[in-house]
Amino acid sequence: MAILNKIRQRSLILILVIALALFAFVIQGVIDNPNAFASNQGVVATINGTDIDRNDFQQKVKNYQDRVGGRVSSTQAMNTIYNEELRNIIMDGEYEKLGLSVEKDEMRDLLKNSFQSYPEFQDENGAFDVNRLNAFIANLKDLKGEAAPLGNFLVNYESWSNNEQTIASNAVQQSYYSMLRAGVGATIAEAKDEYLADAKTVNIKYVQIPYTSIADSLVNVSESDVRAYMKNHEDKFKADANREVVYVEFKEEASKTDEDAIIADLNALKADREVYNESSGNNETELGFTNAKDIADFVNANSDLKYDDSFLRAGQLPAVAKDSIMNLEVGDYYGPYKDAGYFKLSKMMAVEQMPDTVNVRHILVPFAGASSAAPDVTATPDEAKRKADSILAQIKGGKRFMDLLELSSDKVSNENDGEIEFAYNAGMAPEFKAFSFENKVGDIDVVGTSFGYHIIEVLEQKSFNKAVKVATVAREIEPSDQTLQDVFNKVSKFEIAAKDSDFNTLAEENELTVKPVTFKELDENIPGLGSQRQVVRWAFEEGTEVGDYKRFPVSGLGFIVAKLVEKNEEGLMSIEDASITAVPEIRNEKKAQMIRQKITASTVDEIAKNQGQTPRTAAALTLKNTTLAGAGAEPKVIGASFGLQEGASSKPIDGQKGVYVITVTKITEATELDNYTSIMNRLNSTLRGAVQGKVFQALENAADIEDNRAKTVY
Repeated sequence: MAILNKIRQRSLILILVIALALFAFVIQGVIDNPNAFASNQGVVATINGTDIDRNDFQQKVKNYQDRVGGRVSSTQAMNTIYNEELRNIIMDGEYEKLGLSVEKDEMRDLLKNSFQSYPEFQDENGAFDVNRLNAFIANLKDLKGEAAPLGNFLVNYESWSNNEQTIASNAVQQSYYSMLRAGVGATIAEAKDEYLADAKTVNIKYVQIPYTSIADSLVNVSESDVRAYMKNHEDKFKADANREVVYVEFKEEASKTDEDAIIADLNALKADREVYNESSGNNETELGFTNAKDIADFVNANSDLKYDDSFLRAGQLPAVAKDSIMNLEVGDYYGPYKDAGYFKLSKMMAVEQMPDTVNVRHILVPFAGASSAAPDVTATPDEAKRKADSILAQIKGGKRFMDLLELSSDKVSNENDGEIEFAYNAGMAPEFKAFSFENKVGDIDVVGTSFGYHIIEVLEQKSFNKAVKVATVAREIEPSDQTLQDVFNKVSKFEIAAKDSDFNTLAEENELTVKPVTFKELDENIPGLGSQRQVVRWAFEEGTEVGDYKRFPVSGLGFIVAKLVEKNEEGLMSIEDASITAVPEIRNEKKAQMIRQKITASTVDEIAKNQGQTPRTAAALTLKNTTLAGAGAEPKVIGASFGLQEGASSKPIDGQKGVYVITVTKITEATELDNYTSIMNRLNSTLRGAVQGKVFQALENAADIEDNRAKTVY
């Protein structure tokens, strides 16, 4: 009691101490991560002043993932929703500026166009009745979230409202793009230019002095040259922020010792063994693979893959073992052998001559919930089985199969008297296939599958070949606990040593391959490793500096140790990265100057002779085709040829592959057309068809976008 009194007396002090500790914790968090409490943490992005709320965004991502059933990664889902939100915000802003909206009367017309075929909204004459539509919507409101039937669907007021919004949005969008398309078009003059670009031709004679005629070693490209070139071509060398990382892999894979142990375990399964029975207190004989009475139970109890009771052809057996297995006698073994991540031990159970193709006829009786069952099927599995048994009894009692086809739900086969012909490797239900191939012509019985119950009669079997039934015990090739511990120890030792060693040298000493990778802040995948957002996030964290390294677990592989080697912020590329494309172009520019200085003659023939080149000709050049015969793509040369008079020669032209001098030898003018309307209409169609994609791209480029995805949800 005395202790409790002291605690009560000092409760204020305790509260103050706890408060100060919490305050210190929060302050330290702010110091360590100054952005942790920034206002944008709840905002995924701000687009033209409109925020995308984090909670709302994540809910939409979840809904999208639920719809697609896990077929996309979380990052892919986030990107999809972000792009949708981006587009909606940008386009809604445009609609608002123009005053585009859907008013009540127009909405009714849109709903009429969308739902006039639904019987629920038609009068006794089959005409659309707006009063029935209004009554349906009012009823949905009164149901307060409960669903009502509409056609083959169930809808509630929320889903109806969402559908109305979609219809309205599509209508506004259509109006917007219709206005844009109406303002885009080609003129008669443009149509004429389009025609002439293909119809007017020029023949030339030319000489090319290739850049390769000057050795690269004679042309010096300095770092300042690259920097100047980048400045003059900034758009070409703009780059997003990226990080360059190197990493080494530590694979959690089975060792040779592990594999030998798996092989030994499989071989040991063949023989019977003595086991102690705790209940009886006696040793008992447990039958092995060789003497097991119930082979299916034995395989399923000892294998990582279930027993397959099917007869198999050679093509259905593992490629690495099929020849050996097909030559086994009944009771013989093959293996253990490695196949698809498993060690397998196979025992021959039976050999038969079986058909490769069968022809059967069947009647299908489905039950509610069966694959492909129609919505009006209400029978339970037991009811369907009883009906199928009844049909079989009628057939065996003398009724013709054909007379009962109307009882079958398989309308496709019914059109062919219920008959189906298929090969052993066809994608049929396993039970259906087994009965058809493993029984004799004339056999008939009820067979259950995921589609329901079939009354199957075997009509014909063709192309008999050897088939085998094989019992296979498989063990997945996995690392042992000791191997996993060894890998973990190796990773830990590498991390410790990396503090005082060169990363590459240390990797070489440990016989590890250093792999480089460069990624952007919103990237997800690393080649060879799959989705690794954890690595990307770490590389872009403010506290991660060049030279830092970290271990990461990688599903399906084991571990990697990654090291950050370069940080490139948004802006121009580094000199080193830009040099890859800039240096060859700068070098060619310098070579072009050197070649120009060597050209002293004035005609193509003289220049070719002086420069040790051969004059060439090119005929029927058009402005639409930038390929120069004998030289490749040379748009500057083609363009220059159309700027010269017949017989005139050009000044030196710096082309893609060298310096050119051309002489126009012939100009064939195009025959004027009486009317260019058809060409103008074609241009109009092309231009208007491109409006939608190009307009949004332009709006996106012009938008004020603050993208916080990497800091908020990724």
